[in-house]
Amino acid sequence: QVQLVESGGGLVQAGGSLRLSCAASGRTFSTYTLGWFRHAPGQGREFVAGVVWTGDNKLYAESVKGRFTISRNYGQNTVYLQMNSLKPEDTAIYYCAADLRGPITTVSSEWDYWGQGTQVTVSS
Repeated sequence: QVQLVESGGGLVQAGGSLRLSCAASGRTFSTYTLGWFRHAPGQGREFVAGVVWTGDNKLYAESVKGRFTISRNYGQNTVYLQMNSLKPEDTAIYYCAADLRGPITTVSSEWDYWGQGTQVTVSS
């Protein structure tokens, strides 16, 4: 079993930055893929970014590429999402996810564990 707890959401003006954190516990952190999804009102859950267990392969949604950065800290069992140049369309609940099976997938149903989500609101 894996527990994921997100933090760092909040209200920010367009052009600003936020850093989301996700603390993982319960199983060997270093052996699974971690990612971030988001869910905006009236839309489906959207893949944002993912990083494999080695940390050397990352994938980003086109909509966030160049603005968001995913990273993981093995010593603290934490994955981060640094979000810069935020836009109102980035407003959503952001979820941390873990996949025990390896390659990064953008399909939410293929991820094994989820956090409770943290709200990010970007004002114009």
